[in-house]
Amino acid sequence: MVWKTSLTAAAVCITALLGATEMASAEVKEVRISKGYGVLYLPLIVMEDQKLLEKQAEKAGLGPLKVNWLTLDGGNVINDAMMAGSLDIAGTGAPGFITLWAKAKGIASAEVAGVSGLSSTSLWMNSNKASITSLKDITSSDKIALPGIKTSLSAVILQMMVAHEFGPENYAKLDPMTVGLPHPEALAALTSGRTEITAHLTSPPFSYLELKDAKIHRVANSVDILGRLTMDVTFAPKRFIDANPKLIQAFLDALDEADALIANDKAMAAEIYVRTSKVKTTKEEVLEMLQDKDTWFSTTPEGVLKIADFMHNAGSIKVKPASWQDLFVSQLRDRKGS
Repeated sequence: MVWKTSLTAAAVCITALLGATEMASAEVKEVRISKGYGVLYLPLIVMEDQKLLEKQAEKAGLGPLKVNWLTLDGGNVINDAMMAGSLDIAGTGAPGFITLWAKAKGIASAEVAGVSGLSSTSLWMNSNKASITSLKDITSSDKIALPGIKTSLSAVILQMMVAHEFGPENYAKLDPMTVGLPHPEALAALTSGRTEITAHLTSPPFSYLELKDAKIHRVANSVDILGRLTMDVTFAPKRFIDANPKLIQAFLDALDEADALIANDKAMAAEIYVRTSKVKTTKEEVLEMLQDKDTWFSTTPEGVLKIADFMHNAGSIKVKPASWQDLFVSQLRDRKGS
């Protein structure tokens, strides 16, 4: 009788342990993802519109997945939201992610990792001031709009461009002239000509829209100066990644699917952007942007380590990644990134 009771108790314990393991390994049924305004976020915009993550989650056996989308702009804003626990996966400029990765490295509760590369394009420095024809023409009386001082994509790319033009030791030469403004507001300020803003370092569609105004001209193109770099990535808290490996793979599969749609049907991708974006553009205008040789979309990061090395040399981050794989999830390690 004692033996039978012991077997029963053991069975109950095993069942409880199995249940606990199943609960511990269960992945989330709801995920919060942020994206920004411009064409650089097109893969996420397509993913949302076509419900690609929901489809890939079902395919992976995760069941119905609720996806909540937020629109956030600027590395500081996104990093704050991530640290506050109100975001699971964020699309952001590579420098903003690198800043948070380095700051949180070694703090188990705060560590983050890149989930994927996202996109790249040329950032254009546009100006409404005729005397500004190069970075060397910008004076202390000028103001350069960009989203997020020092850590946003535009801010760090500007520093890299300045280091190339003025020497590495002078990378911060134009920092005092920068003003933090979301791209839509900066576009309005530059084209109005009624504010202190005399220049804007920005991405499509804003860069293209500004040049449609006869008062605006292009001063510099980042690709001409720095070459090809992944500018936007996605990232997430490491604890979220570790707890949701199937969801992370489903996200990567959905992103690959979105990239394929953009590559194979630019007209449809442009229609999705125009229909869902708050930025007023035409399908023809977006198609022009997507056909630009400097604009491309890939889950595989390219040149992100170059950005991280610059930020470490500039003192913007204290921890230097040894390789691009140090920054990203293990699911990407077999890809030919950089």
